[in-house]
Amino acid sequence: MSDATLWWIVAGIAVGVELLTGTFYLLMVALGLAAGAVAAHLGLALTWQIVAAAVVGSGATALWHRHRASKPRSAPAASNRDVNLDIGERVAVPAWEPDQTARVNYRGAGWAARFAGPGVPVPGDHVIVAIEGTRLVLAPASN
Repeated sequence: MSDATLWWIVAGIAVGVELLTGTFYLLMVALGLAAGAVAAHLGLALTWQIVAAAVVGSGATALWHRHRASKPRSAPAASNRDVNLDIGERVAVPAWEPDQTARVNYRGAGWAARFAGPGVPVPGDHVIVAIEGTRLVLAPASN
């Protein structure tokens, strides 16, 4: 079996493991392995095949890491409007308990709520800022 065939087999295994685990970085490593295969097809010595695989694989991994680091992180699922469309909706709070909790009606059902805003909670309109299980987390609505 030729060196190129071995490189392609290992690259295919890396892609298969990536599909099972969802680790995108393995695709960058597979690119490096493919570069090693191309170097083998060009007839380069094993040392240069390894150098090509290492340079391309580590370079692709570094570029992908830099790309991911430059993007802003998304909010946690409990407070991310892309995950939960209730975030940002208004709720009327009739009264607050001393422990900063309340019962509110939202979407035709009774919900437990807790206050997450600054200061002391007062009855009135509030905005859902997160959902923790079956409890709404509310902050005062800005009018």
